[in-house]
Amino acid sequence: MSRPVALITGPTSGLGAGFARRYAVDGYDLVLVARDEQRLERLAAELHDEAGANVEVLVADLAEAADRAKVADRLAAGVRVLVNNAGFATSGEFWTSDFAVLQSQLDVNVTAVMQLTHAALPPMIAAGEGTIVNVASVAGLLPGRGSTYSASKAWVVSFSEGLANGLDGTGVGVHALCPGFVHTEFHERAGIDMAGTPSILWLEVDDVVRETMADVARGKVVIVPGLQYKALTAGGRMVPRNLVRAVNKVVGRGRGRT
Repeated sequence: MSRPVALITGPTSGLGAGFARRYAVDGYDLVLVARDEQRLERLAAELHDEAGANVEVLVADLAEAADRAKVADRLAAGVRVLVNNAGFATSGEFWTSDFAVLQSQLDVNVTAVMQLTHAALPPMIAAGEGTIVNVASVAGLLPGRGSTYSASKAWVVSFSEGLANGLDGTGVGVHALCPGFVHTEFHERAGIDMAGTPSILWLEVDDVVRETMADVARGKVVIVPGLQYKALTAGGRMVPRNLVRAVNKVVGRGRGRT
């Protein structure tokens, strides 16, 4: 029998790599989408050797319309799972940042998620099965330090919740993953100083992936890994937003991000 296929964006490190390894071990073939061809090929070889997965490499920059269309065409051919993991933040203040970079951030964090999900859903619905995991952030649930980044992730959460309601009964599940700080290359690449962040706030990739997969199996739509972040987000819903903003301003001091 043919193996199911999972397409994962941004798989060359961090959560994307964690999901790629987990799906490979679970018996999926993979389509890996990222800009860095060498890292993609290296990961593809590892997953084939370690888990026997057939891996298709798709080099694409999701900030570019032509590349998004290329990935969308692949999704329209049908996959069982889509993990919209690619995304980025930037350091500095909104009003001094290069607007082209801010637009690229929205293109990757929002437009790509919308376009790729739109392409993936018709064949999933026709097959009566499928899973889409949209990687958002705790920053999308709480008013955070990063204005455009937090807004982009809030959009992903709202988008996923609305789709989940609309897809009820189709056999297709849509989930918004909202992790907190995870030990990955994310903050270093963004140039965001995380020195002094309490150790209790850090999560490990394997733990996030394991908890996510369990919650997907349960049909949970908004997934918040880690007891500490479950408590923070629950508390954030019960107290006034101005108080949450004040707390986040203290926690985020010295970590300027757009």
